[in-house]
Amino acid sequence: MIDLAQILAPKRTPLRVWTARGVAMLADAIQIVAFPFFIEGGVSPVNDALDVIVAFVIIALLGWNIVFLPTIVSEVIPFMDLIPSWTAAVLFVTRKGATTPPAGDANQPIAKPVVSKVVQ
Repeated sequence: MIDLAQILAPKRTPLRVWTARGVAMLADAIQIVAFPFFIEGGVSPVNDALDVIVAFVIIALLGWNIVFLPTIVSEVIPFMDLIPSWTAAVLFVTRKGATTPPAGDANQPIAKPVVSKVVQ
């Protein structure tokens, strides 16, 4: 049976976060550098296919986030693909980094650092 929760919200490991960031930056770089080839016309479906593939890969790595919806929509609008929207969306979603607990007992709460006041 397919676990929908695992698909929509997989654990964000550092590897997944950095891979998603790399995929987003690479996709935006391809769209900016190859802009003359992606101008509306015969090759525009290649640009759309790139966006669909990037969307699936990023959602598979990070899970679904509402931030990806305006990004997907903006990529369809002509000349909006020159804005690095994939990179911005992924950096926004991963701004806190990985969400998995550190190595050790997964049931144990994460200890907060103790800050002491220095009295002079």
